[in-house]
Amino acid sequence: MPEPATKVTIYTDGSCLNNPGGPGGWAAILVHEETGSRKEISGGRASTTNNRMEIMAVLESLRVLNRPCAVDIYTDSQYVSNSITKGWLMSWQKNGWVDKKKKPRLNADLWKEMLKELARHKVTLHWIRGHQGHPENERCDELAKSRAMEDGLPEDPGFNPSDYLNS
Repeated sequence: MPEPATKVTIYTDGSCLNNPGGPGGWAAILVHEETGSRKEISGGRASTTNNRMEIMAVLESLRVLNRPCAVDIYTDSQYVSNSITKGWLMSWQKNGWVDKKKKPRLNADLWKEMLKELARHKVTLHWIRGHQGHPENERCDELAKSRAMEDGLPEDPGFNPSDYLNS
């Protein structure tokens, strides 16, 4: 892929109140590097997990970009960061989205969508420690928690409570 002309920095966070199964929210701040323009996006689900909201924050922020971009993503989720940077995501795909016990891989629905977005953009992921005073991370945390507390959130179609029993 040729180097995309548009450079974007994205900060993300996800939150789940009463994890797993509680309401959750995700948020992202997108910064266009040339113009400095900023955009905040966020959403939530009625019953979900923290990991699903962390993935959604990255996924939805990439989906909102209207053309291929060079993207630096900052996340405080080691699960999201390691899944992408350490090749776990590619291994899960190669293994047919099942784990070593032949159980379906958690969050496969979101990871499959993530692969599409990663193919569309040139993404570099950066892990940052959460709740350490990083302004954009703190703002995303605030937005995600706020969305998780809203009434009338839609259900998370990929969340299955039975996946978390005895795990």
